[in-house]
Order: sequence, then structure tokens, then C-alpha cells
Amino acid sequence: MMSVTGKVISGYGVASGKGKDDRYPNGTLKLQIPFFKEKGLDLSDFFIGTINIDISPYQFKVKKYKYYFKEINWSIYIPPENFYFFDVQLIFKESVYKGLIYMPDPKTKSDHHQISNLFELLMPKIKGIKQGESIILKLREDNFNFIINSPQA
Repeated sequence: MMSVTGKVISGYGVASGKGKDDRYPNGTLKLQIPFFKEKGLDLSDFFIGTINIDISPYQFKVKKYKYYFKEINWSIYIPPENFYFFDVQLIFKESVYKGLIYMPDPKTKSDHHQISNLFELLMPKIKGIKQGESIILKLREDNFNFIINSPQA
């Protein structure tokens, strides 16, 4: 396992339904979860929402995933999407939480695009975690290639 430090940042709020997207008043995850379960991934132990982690100055490229679901037609508003999932551990205030990185495939994602230095995590409810908190992620070394995004002069 490798360690990557990051910071909790706010997201769009669409996964949880807090983002006030009229298309998904209860969040996108609530609509997607039955499709993932049908494919063999049970997310019932996780909070229905994501924790967004900025891993700057690093950016990543996917190498190997745990789950890949192709052409999930979960919404009447957008075309089908592909999804990646990866094992992850989050260390916050000396406690370790096991979860998954949730990653809609950028090639099939039609809106709410994410930056390449952001991980969206599915975790159990974590008391006290909030925007601005520093955390450590433990990831499998064979899941991602990391590069440092250096500012251009």
C-alpha cells in the first residue's frame, strides 16, 4: 500500500442530493446503487454521499481497478456511464476507515466533471470530518500512476 496525503474539499453535492440539482433531489448515488448491487457491488455499508479529497500537487492515471461497470443507464437525463471503483483506506485523526474510490469514467461523464487531482470516496459515516481537514489515503500501488503537476512558469 502507498500513502497519499490530501485535503477534504467540497464537491458539487450531487451524489448526496445536497447540491440542489432538480434532476436528482435525493442524489445520484441513490439512483446508481441498485445498478451496482445488481452487478455484485453492495454499497449498503457506506454513507450515501462522497467525501472529496484533493491530492494536489499530484494527479493520477488509472492503471488497475477493483470493479468496472460499463454503460450503466441509471438516469433518464444523461447517457449511460461507466464506473470504476478502487479499494482505499482513509486515515483521519488516527482512525482508519475502509471504503472505495468512486469514479465515474471521465470518457462517459456528461456533466459535473471532476479534476484529475480529486478522489471521490465512499465511506461509512465519519464523525467530525469536514472541509479543510487533512487526511491520509492508503492505496494499492498497482491502481494508479501518480505525477506531480508542477506550475508552469
